[in-house]
Amino acid sequence: MAWKVGAAVAAILGFVGMGVGGNSPDPRRAGWRDSYRPPAEIPFPKANTYSAAKAELGRRLFFDPILSGDRTRACATCHVPDLAWADGRARAATRQQGDMDLRTPTIINVAWQDGPLGWDGKFPTLESVSAMPIMAPGNMNLPMAEALARLSADPDYVAAFASAYADPAITRERLEAALATFERLIVAEPAPFDRWIAGQEDAIGDPAKRGFDLFNGRAGCAGCHSGWSFTDNSFHDIGVGSGSDIGRGRFKPTSVALQYAFKTPTLREIGQRGPYMHDGSVPNLEAVINLYDRGGIDRPSRSRLIKPLHLTATERADLLAFLATLSAHAERDVVTASFAARPPAP
Repeated sequence: MAWKVGAAVAAILGFVGMGVGGNSPDPRRAGWRDSYRPPAEIPFPKANTYSAAKAELGRRLFFDPILSGDRTRACATCHVPDLAWADGRARAATRQQGDMDLRTPTIINVAWQDGPLGWDGKFPTLESVSAMPIMAPGNMNLPMAEALARLSADPDYVAAFASAYADPAITRERLEAALATFERLIVAEPAPFDRWIAGQEDAIGDPAKRGFDLFNGRAGCAGCHSGWSFTDNSFHDIGVGSGSDIGRGRFKPTSVALQYAFKTPTLREIGQRGPYMHDGSVPNLEAVINLYDRGGIDRPSRSRLIKPLHLTATERADLLAFLATLSAHAERDVVTASFAARPPAP
């Protein structure tokens, strides 16, 4: 992955750069629109290719509290389909109903996540994510050996693993692979923005179109929130974290630019995913825009492009109108739908 730390704004919205002002369409709009066209297929790694049986197994595991010590929590406890596959909390809840250190990230479009995952990049691949919450004492609190023993004692799971893999062995790697296969199928539904990109000019209003020009031009949001999934998959300090909340810096202590740097999230279904930032410290999108309009905490690690934007009230409203077009207000049915022999198109 191409690291762009210090070269662009990130976290929820990164507003920098210069563009064309006024109410006329930016002459670069057509070119920008081309960069947001949807991909042709959902990517699956060669080491964990798609199969319907593996996706079905992963879905069952995702919603089953069998993977928690007291059988009260599942992956879906924090990644709730009706809450844009997050939980609506400022910070994820522990099993004792306290607060974890970070907000639950959405897993919408996680198939297109490139490079380390998690707000601080602690997970090298999607397959590596699930074991930590399953085993964490404050989360699902189930040792992996016990998780595998429980599954091995369940005849239905024994049959499901045998169907998904070449032999019936139930292993940590196969558990992780099945969950990741299902999670890659969690894809954003087409939103009004996508219909506009496809050529339906009346799919979004003029304020949203002006917001799109700002997003890609003077405000510079697309420096990090780029492409169909609205993320560059990189890590940036946008001037929010403080104290010991240093993000990627925990793993890259010698990198000045990665201190207080957190992963750029997708903006898909952004209107349903407040509060915002890695720590849930910003309550709504209006406050997000105001934060970037002011600029973040000034320090050596902060992106050099973070600075006050002096947005007008109309510009802030146009950006909000644009962000509203990224929500479909409907989720693709991966909860109950049958899985085909080939993965669905995005």
